[in-house]
Amino acid sequence: MMETVRPDHGLAKVPAITFGFWIIKIFATTLGETGADLFTQQYEMGYLAGIALFAAPLVVLVICQIRAVRFHPLLYWATILASTTAGTALADFFDRDLGIGYAGGTAALLACLAATLLSWRLVTGTIAVESVSSLRSEAFYWLAITFSQTLGTALGDWAADDGGLGYLGGAVVFGGALLVLAVLYWRTALSRVGLFWAAFILTRPLGATVGDFLDKPLAQGGLDLGRDLATAVLLAAIGLALLLVPQRPASAAH
Repeated sequence: MMETVRPDHGLAKVPAITFGFWIIKIFATTLGETGADLFTQQYEMGYLAGIALFAAPLVVLVICQIRAVRFHPLLYWATILASTTAGTALADFFDRDLGIGYAGGTAALLACLAATLLSWRLVTGTIAVESVSSLRSEAFYWLAITFSQTLGTALGDWAADDGGLGYLGGAVVFGGALLVLAVLYWRTALSRVGLFWAAFILTRPLGATVGDFLDKPLAQGGLDLGRDLATAVLLAAIGLALLLVPQRPASAAH
């Protein structure tokens, strides 16, 4: 069943997918890792309390995003930041507090994301981000975003720890996978929607491993910058990127 787009505008309420979009997305996912760990681990809040702390602003921002009548860059990226910090805490809760491990957490979250995307496709007729200009598509979009952020965290930890890649090795592997997707985008006729979601998911484990590489102790393979310093630097980098990178809404797909 196809969905009727809001008649008040012909543009989506999400940004156009550009090179700058991916740069900010990687910064945001890395900040989500260091920021969430700052509260759940360094400040010893625990994962369940961290989920409650980050879920509250996420819900408020998603409501504001849905109620907005047009694309607002600061609102959009604030919601992304809220989803990536909440996703980090939620993934750590799945992996550690529930005792199902990184593999179990990755499998469970992959199933949740797949179910969300399938439901979105069945209800609206498309999962293209350019169509995110209606209430139902936005609700599915942000649910898929949050699950993809959570899945990416679990996947990154699984590769770095259980997979034996380490934080730097994990960053190289996921960064390489993103380069492969970029080549497929430019050189093949594969589904742009499928490539987008694959890239969106993979930027999260890249950010998770880079974040851990920045703040973990030297003995654990990190640079030992500290979560507070790494978080502050990443927040400043995102702010600068938002000033320098042009922000425009994606054109509606239908």
